[in-house]
Amino acid sequence: MAATQTAEWKAVCDKFRLAQELSEVESKKDPENNPFRSKYKARDLLKEIRCSLKKIESEEIEVSNEADCESGQMVDEGLENDAGKACAGDSPAGLRSARIAVLEYYLGVNHVETEELAAGEQHLTTCMKLIDKCTTARENVTLYIQARNQLGVLWAGRDENEKAQGFLEIAESMYLLYMKEDGQPPMDLEDFFVPEGEGLSQQEKTRRFEMAYTHTLYYLAQVYKNLQQYERAGQYCHTTLQRQLEYKQFVPLEWAINAAILSQYYINKDNIGELDLDRQDELKRTRRNEEEDKEKGRKSAVLFGSSDTFDSICSLEEKVSSVYPLDFDEARAIFLVGQCYVGQAKEYFAMDGHVTDHIEILQDHSALFKVLAFFELDLERRCKMHKRRVDMMEPICKDLKAQYYLLICRQLQFELAETYYEMMDLKLALAERIDQVDVHTIKKFNLLCSSSMKYYQMFLDSIRSPEGKFPEKLEDDVLRPALVARFRIARLQSKLIHSDIPTQLENLTLSLESYKFVVQYCEEHPESRKAVETELELSEEMVLLLPLKINRIQSKIVPST
Repeated sequence: MAATQTAEWKAVCDKFRLAQELSEVESKKDPENNPFRSKYKARDLLKEIRCSLKKIESEEIEVSNEADCESGQMVDEGLENDAGKACAGDSPAGLRSARIAVLEYYLGVNHVETEELAAGEQHLTTCMKLIDKCTTARENVTLYIQARNQLGVLWAGRDENEKAQGFLEIAESMYLLYMKEDGQPPMDLEDFFVPEGEGLSQQEKTRRFEMAYTHTLYYLAQVYKNLQQYERAGQYCHTTLQRQLEYKQFVPLEWAINAAILSQYYINKDNIGELDLDRQDELKRTRRNEEEDKEKGRKSAVLFGSSDTFDSICSLEEKVSSVYPLDFDEARAIFLVGQCYVGQAKEYFAMDGHVTDHIEILQDHSALFKVLAFFELDLERRCKMHKRRVDMMEPICKDLKAQYYLLICRQLQFELAETYYEMMDLKLALAERIDQVDVHTIKKFNLLCSSSMKYYQMFLDSIRSPEGKFPEKLEDDVLRPALVARFRIARLQSKLIHSDIPTQLENLTLSLESYKFVVQYCEEHPESRKAVETELELSEEMVLLLPLKINRIQSKIVPST
């Protein structure tokens, strides 16, 4: 490709480079009150380039026409007539059309990024029309695929997934066709606006072209998922991750998270269910029989890269099996691996400087104990595991400032309330196994109840307005947690053990008020019933039964003489 070697053309190239820098680098520094400042500046530059390009083209056409007139030939000038020769490598006319198509592409992306979708769609469509005669030419194929990628994302954002699918599947076909028929590194978009001799290397052209195709596959994975074609979505997601690994086009943390999500999809395809004591022997026999097919499964497994890569992955996979544990020993083995990684993460993301990350890791650690406790048959040991969870989270919850970390405070408050609630139920189950409950056990039981109520109430208080008023209508994100908190406070208040009757009556009255709150709220907001169907049904029963119990206790009070 022969670039126009004039000062004017160099100015065009410099302006294009500046527009790219504004859009990709400077835009990240734009203030919140003017978030698209650099994008708008880049847009103006792109429009100026288009005007300059047309001026240069007009001059070239005029010179060409003069030469043709001297030789006795007449040429119909004008870009529109030249646009039919849209292969950039075939003619100056094709090069002109391709350059304008590149500008239309970047103007389209610019408008999409500034949330002007209709204008963005128009520019991207114009881009494709300018090169539609030579879509798989080495000069145009990258541009064509990227334009279709952008239109696919645009239509997916409008929930028009079938239309997005069409754009993206054609982009995929164009890549495969080009690789079959040519396969050489194609021109990149930036190659159209560089002085001669300053183009990208062949290696960089290949990298960018492959990255564009990886994006095609990624977007298709999302579209297939939205269309509930989960098997295809999983396959495309895997291919995307594999290509990112192969071409080193990934952020390690994001890649690991996406790989974990994908693995969870394949694991859940053969879900063996929750722990069932009556089925343990049967499930273990089934697993032993399946071990014979393990090697066959390895050969047909979804692989990443070479066999060496696969073997290194397998060495890590052997630490944690993909099948669900069936008893405490198997669960504990998984727990220990997870706890090791949690320990490393906590050390790296220290509380000082990484508050949010550190607390999320603590919550993961707590979740490990919670799941392990599910497999523990000894109720005392199970209770101790939940106590470990409390010991992790309670100091953090007390020190954290709600005015800065409101959402995290709510999460910790609710989890602590649930953990104390679980411990209360375990202590209650243990107490029911003995004939006589001692004073120490009663105090411990009441302390667990009070602690659970305290954190549930803290969660509810966090929902109040600055004036201390509880909202008449709960937001969707706190609707179920808030109603569940009131329901459990009601149950906890009725479970408190006291020997004196006035205190019993006070607790039962408070319990009745909380049950009534749940029932009344759902009557006033019928749409909320689905969120707490079980709790609402029990609350309605308790609203009828508790007054009878209160009256029965009141009848035992001997009137003073």
